[in-house]
Amino acid sequence: MAIFTRITLVMCMLITANTFAKKTITVASPDTKIKVSLSTDNNGLYYKVSYKGVLMVDNSRLNISFKEGGAFNTNLAIADANTERITEDYDLITGKTSKVHSESNRIIVPVTEKSGAKRTLDIEIRVFNDGVAFRYVIPKQDQWAANVNITDETDSFNLTQNPLVTAMYRVNYTTSHEGLYTKIDLDHLKADTLMDMPVLFEFPGNLYMAITEAALHDYAGMYLMKHNGVIESRLSPLPHQKDIKVKASLPHNSPWRVMMISDKPGAFLESNILTNLNEPCKIKDLSWLKPGKTTFPWWNGDVVPDTINAPGNNYVTNMYYVDFCAKYGIEYHSVVEYGLHEWYVNDGSGFQPGPHADPSKAVPGLDMQQICDSAAKKGVGIRVWVHFYALYPKLDETFAQYEKWGIKGLMCDFMDRDDQEMVNMQDEILQKAAQHHLHIQFHGAYKPTGESRTWPNEFTREGTLNYENDKWSDWVTPDADVNVAFTRLLAGSTDYHLGGFRAASPAQFKIHYTRPFVMGTRCHMLAMYVVLENALGMVCDDPTAYIGQPGFEFLQQVPTTWDETHVIDAKPGEWLAIARRKGKDWYIGAITNHDSRTITKTFDFLPAGNYTAEIWSDAPATDSNLNHLVKEVKHITRETAMTMLLSAGGGQVMHLYPSPL
Repeated sequence: MAIFTRITLVMCMLITANTFAKKTITVASPDTKIKVSLSTDNNGLYYKVSYKGVLMVDNSRLNISFKEGGAFNTNLAIADANTERITEDYDLITGKTSKVHSESNRIIVPVTEKSGAKRTLDIEIRVFNDGVAFRYVIPKQDQWAANVNITDETDSFNLTQNPLVTAMYRVNYTTSHEGLYTKIDLDHLKADTLMDMPVLFEFPGNLYMAITEAALHDYAGMYLMKHNGVIESRLSPLPHQKDIKVKASLPHNSPWRVMMISDKPGAFLESNILTNLNEPCKIKDLSWLKPGKTTFPWWNGDVVPDTINAPGNNYVTNMYYVDFCAKYGIEYHSVVEYGLHEWYVNDGSGFQPGPHADPSKAVPGLDMQQICDSAAKKGVGIRVWVHFYALYPKLDETFAQYEKWGIKGLMCDFMDRDDQEMVNMQDEILQKAAQHHLHIQFHGAYKPTGESRTWPNEFTREGTLNYENDKWSDWVTPDADVNVAFTRLLAGSTDYHLGGFRAASPAQFKIHYTRPFVMGTRCHMLAMYVVLENALGMVCDDPTAYIGQPGFEFLQQVPTTWDETHVIDAKPGEWLAIARRKGKDWYIGAITNHDSRTITKTFDFLPAGNYTAEIWSDAPATDSNLNHLVKEVKHITRETAMTMLLSAGGGQVMHLYPSPL
């Protein structure tokens, strides 16, 4: 009898232990190099991430809290879930590649509270060969009302091995996302301070991770922060309060929280993981979308010849730039302002909208219909600059008027927020702009999150410190450019006010509001047209700065959209050499920081065959004029050795095209 009792007791203990045993769900990338596990304990959900057997993210929390019911982290049970393979092939109008093949393994894990309200949500995880993404999927259910308020989402990223961090600190959530980057190990990273995304992490053993987000729609933008020694997420709160981050109508999804992972620092610049995580294109007719380069006269100070008649917000001033575009193959001219007054009616000051600002009406003396008609006859499209807070209250009537005039697109500026309200307003702008055949360039805006797949009329976004700052500061250096390439550029198209043709060293640089200087060599500037992903590359300087100048012919040739991208060589914070293909032609751009260097590689990314290489290189180091460069023509094959000599703050560009030897 005693033996039977002991056996029964042991069996009961085994059954009880099995019933409450910790369940772990595991999913791997298609190539099995990345592995993610999801489990629970007394404090809720946690996950781990490894790459090639190396643990990169140790036990890390998934924390989401609601005004209705509090934190979702107590007494949770995760259900079994099956892994499925997702394979997609799709086209991109803008981006790193024109055709994308995507493969990932996905798992959707139901998670339920075993007590209390017994709320349920799903954790959806997708693992690609180049990264991991997860999001919250909140279904409609009896345990919740139809509308809920998310008060926090403090997901953690418990990174191992004290990686080196490249990040941009932010003071608060009201920001234009422009600043310099800090590079420091995680242990010494400033605590409890917001960091803009993407953030780059360099692990020992040449392993890399970048954290950002994808498919930001009807949700608050996310930041990172080191808190209690661990990287955590923070959400931008809705305006005029601090508690509510997201007002959600169920069902509702969070954006994807993305960890790009590789042992090659350039892999993230080749990755399409963010567009993979967005919905397919919602614009049926794409024939009107025409990426290209554009003037932006505000940057150069609205320079016009002394012989022009009555310069100002008028026909003759704008046609001076239109004629330049027509002659030299620049697709767009941007009508911006003159004499620090917008082209449209506004009774505000300092470009800020007054109570009667109206971007659907041009200032007296400026006939927009005449300008659009005249430019169209010359094959040039007209774009405009508009302040967001002048545009949004009159969105429908303004877009209707732009379409009537024949305007092709616009820069929308000064949002400086990424709370849920602003995110939704920007989505509305994209959708309504598409209805009126308008492309959009967001300025003073948050990072892209891959939405250009869904709304390809979004040509570019700013969200970074760029050459407009040369008009009033010396912050934008070649070092800053390289840091941007390994952080902000990972998120996608980067609007940068390119094209300054007055290159200067740090010692030569002077702040000029009109005809600004740019730091670094002219070849560095040319290379930025290839290094950056930007479907609307600016040609910001005045026409006289370009005409007859060395390197301008490359600026005329270089496309703004690409069929293929290949990183030749890269080291975060130091240099980057990248090749991009358009049709059968390849364009190569290399930039370096303040150090000169030599990059030696082959052209092994090329298909077999013979090529002509037009090469623009920095002038010899003995030449103090950084606008000087050397052009040469060579014949190459994919086996040819490539030696790139980059001056301090310099660069190099190449245009390769098939040719018989």
